Amino acid sequence: MARMGLAPVLGYLIVEENFNVALGVFVLAGVTDLLDGFIARNWANQKSALGSALDPLADKILISVLYVSLTCANLIPVSLTSMIILRDVALIAAVFYVRYKTLSPPRTLSRYFNPCYATAQLKPTFISKMNTAVQLILVAASLAAPVFNYVDSIYLQTLWCITAFTTVTSAYSYYHYGRKTVQVINNK
Repeated sequence: MARMGLAPVLGYLIVEENFNVALGVFVLAGVTDLLDGFIARNWANQKSALGSALDPLADKILISVLYVSLTCANLIPVSLTSMIILRDVALIAAVFYVRYKTLSPPRTLSRYFNPCYATAQLKPTFISKMNTAVQLILVAASLAAPVFNYVDSIYLQTLWCITAFTTVTSAYSYYHYGRKTVQVINNK
C-alpha cells in the first residue's frame, strides 16, 4: 500500500522537477518493497492472497507513474515509455484472460476480482526479471541524472537502448513460452 501511496507523490515531485526529494522518496519506495518481500518470505503467517495480488499491482503502478513522469520531465524518451506501458498492458490483458479461462462457473464479478479465489499464477521468465531490474536501474539513473548533472550522458542513452531491448525480449518471451509461464493452481 505504501508504494501505491507514494506513486502519485513521486510523480508530482518529478513533474515539479524536485529531483532531490524524488530520489529520496524512490529509495523509500524501494526499501518498503524489499521489506515487504522479506516479511512475506520469512513469516508465513504474513502472506495473504490480497498481498500477493497487490504486490505486482503496486509495482506496475509505481513503474508506470515513474516512467510517465520522467518522460514529462524529458528524462526518458516517449518511445521507450510507450513500449514499456504497452508491454505491461498486454501482460495485464493476458492475466485477465487467463483468470477468466481458469475460473470455474459461476463466473461472477465478485469471484473474478476476489484474490482469495486464486486459480493461476504467472511465473516470470528470466528475461522478465532482468527487464524489471534494468527498468528500475534506468529509473534510478534518470532520477539521479539531474541531481548529479549527467542528463545528456551517453551511458544514460545506452541504458535506454538496453531497457528497450530487454522490454521487447521480455514481451516476446511471454508470447513464445505462453503456457509454460502460467501455473494453474486450481480450477474451482
